[in-house]
Amino acid sequence: MMRLSMMYRIRAAGRPMVLACLLAATLVSGSRAQDQAEEAPTGWVVDLVTKLAASQAAYDNWQEGGLNTLAFTTGADGKATRTSQRWTQTHQMRLSFGLVKQDTLDFRKADDLIQINSSLQYRGDDFFKRFQPTISASMRTQFASGFNYKKNPFTEPPKVGDAPPVKVSEFFSPATFTQGLGLTYNPQPWIKSRLGLGAKETVVVIDRLRVLYGVDPGRAVRIEAGLESRTEFDREIAENIRLQSTLSLFAAFNQPDLPDLIWENLVTMKVNSWMNVNLEFVTLYDRDLSKRVQLKEVLSLGVSFVLI
Repeated sequence: MMRLSMMYRIRAAGRPMVLACLLAATLVSGSRAQDQAEEAPTGWVVDLVTKLAASQAAYDNWQEGGLNTLAFTTGADGKATRTSQRWTQTHQMRLSFGLVKQDTLDFRKADDLIQINSSLQYRGDDFFKRFQPTISASMRTQFASGFNYKKNPFTEPPKVGDAPPVKVSEFFSPATFTQGLGLTYNPQPWIKSRLGLGAKETVVVIDRLRVLYGVDPGRAVRIEAGLESRTEFDREIAENIRLQSTLSLFAAFNQPDLPDLIWENLVTMKVNSWMNVNLEFVTLYDRDLSKRVQLKEVLSLGVSFVLI
């Protein structure tokens, strides 16, 4: 049995594209000229981590039994931050894709994610120095088709050719977008929380799949308005052990009793200067998608290199 995992880390400073039309005037009306004169930009700080992991197991006449497997996963995590005297803008990206093959079965998708988050915070005076007005936006979708290999999840009676595997997802089917306008509380560098008004759009381009995601079959988008919050925790909780945790909630005005939830946790345990053990655990609940809580867990051993 063999397992290989590599992770590359890049740190750099540059000038990525400025997010178009950030609506800054809606946050601080009448003081724009003064803020521009006071701002002393620190430039962009970019953090990019790419990952490649693979595992393989093979058995031949093995008395105790076993299943031949081949799997690989690749991904990238990036963060770009720019801070001035009054403004802080942050852009985060997570990409991942993985395949697995067992014995005579074809390759199947094991992991698939495209996630982008952006925010713009204004640091004012007095009250707005502690509770900073913030505009935020996020997007979440996937790269490739996903299949249900156990059953046909459609509510309609099965038709000829609809036996498992059945396609249940595709690029932008679904895709979720959220926008928020609220206040951010940032008492310590390692924790911050945001609360405000929000909007959420669920996009399903393929009309046949819309019934699985609570989208009207005659429309490609479901639009909701409500309250939105996001809490981020990033700190070394013990020697050489770092926890990154993000809890995102959205409570639609027509469904305030049980909000949509995504709770992402990543624990990084540093073995030595070039090897890490990573544990990722994700909890997702959205009753428009499923009445049950969805869980994801990934454990990996990684080798890291600081290139810049």
